[in-house]
Amino acid sequence: MKSNAETVDQYLEELPEDRKEHIFKLVELVRANLPEGYEEAMEWGMITYQVPLATYPDTYNKKPLMYLAVANQKNHMALYLTCIYSDEEERKRFEERYRASGKKLNMGKSCLRFKKFEDLAVDVLAEQIASVPVRRRIEFEEACRAGA
Repeated sequence: MKSNAETVDQYLEELPEDRKEHIFKLVELVRANLPEGYEEAMEWGMITYQVPLATYPDTYNKKPLMYLAVANQKNHMALYLTCIYSDEEERKRFEERYRASGKKLNMGKSCLRFKKFEDLAVDVLAEQIASVPVRRRIEFEEACRAGA
């Protein structure tokens, strides 16, 4: 469900009541663990955490390089983890840690789907979010391009 909100606060305010608390808690988790240098913004109808164009302007679509995104979808809520999509070893490590937490992993290529914040392996997510500084995110991007 793409939002037309122009700000993160507007996005959060427009959420359905039964999802506000869950998305807000996830946003707070991201903010508390996000490495320095990323910016929070609204892109593609989602809350995104991205490398500013001033830091890395050489993107394929001339938009900031996304690191994470939080979104309310029709049948679930989602956390998009681009570095897991970009690196198979990173994905494997994440999946192993997540499964070891005892929480159910419901994930596509980069999209971690959930119904309630309590369904998430919060410690695993906090560690994953904190594990990719801006420089490493850029390295993932450049490695993907070189392999393309």
